Amino acid sequence: MGYLHTNDPPKGELCMWSPSITKGYFRNPEKTAEAFHGEWLCSGDVAQIFPNGAIKIVDRAKNIFKLSQGEYVAPEKLENVYIKSKFVSQIWIYGDSMRDWIIAFINVDVPAVQLWCSFNKVDYDDEIMNNVYLK
Repeated sequence: MGYLHTNDPPKGELCMWSPSITKGYFRNPEKTAEAFHGEWLCSGDVAQIFPNGAIKIVDRAKNIFKLSQGEYVAPEKLENVYIKSKFVSQIWIYGDSMRDWIIAFINVDVPAVQLWCSFNKVDYDDEIMNNVYLK
C-alpha cells in the first residue's frame, strides 16, 4: 500500500524491540517465527509515526485486502468513518480480491431517522430510506 519506513511521516507494520519483550510463544516455535523478524516483534498493526513520536494505528495488516483492480482497502478505517453518521448504528464492510468493489452492510438507526423526519416535517414511512434527503 505504499507504506514505507522512508515515507514522511513513516508508515508500515509496527515492530518493537526491547529487552523486556517476549522471546516468543510458549512451546510454539512456528508462531514465534511468524511473529518475529530477527529480534523485532511484529505487531500486525499498520501504524503511522508522527514527528512528535506519537503513533497512530491505521488498521490490522491482516484486515487490509486488495481488490481485483489493485486498490487496497482498509475496511475498519472505512467503518470508523461511516459509523459517525447519526443514521448508522452498525456497519460491516466486506471485499473480495476477485471483485473490483466492496459491500457495506449497514444497520440503520430507525429512531434517528424518525427524529430527522419529525424535525424536517417529512412523513416517516417504509419508503423513507429511498428519500433523497437522507443521502
